[in-house]
Amino acid sequence: MTREELTAFCLAKPGAWPDQPWDEQAVAKVHDKIFAFLGSGGPMDRRGTVGVKCGTREEADSWLERYPVDATVMPYLGRSGWNSLSFGGGIPDEEIFESVEESYARVVGKLPAKHRPQGWERS
Repeated sequence: MTREELTAFCLAKPGAWPDQPWDEQAVAKVHDKIFAFLGSGGPMDRRGTVGVKCGTREEADSWLERYPVDATVMPYLGRSGWNSLSFGGGIPDEEIFESVEESYARVVGKLPAKHRPQGWERS
């Protein structure tokens, strides 16, 4: 998976839109809430990262246990259950896509009903 493919996947969600609130940090938002931080590896790293809401900190810790090299707690947001997941490494692409789906659902589910995008339904 490439960063462009992941970005396209995120932005295909109902009501999703791109933003760049801090310097070069790209994010995907729904209404005014971030559901994915779209990072890239360093200049020598071919892998990229995506920051997603993984549930409670305890739920998010399961990612760290399963993928100790490719999953890390996000700075500042980690205590709220956000992890940074590397793609192009040990985490299968399908699991990355599922994590974005879940992050999106968690964020949209917390929005007031009037701000939830049309066409979204929690499965």
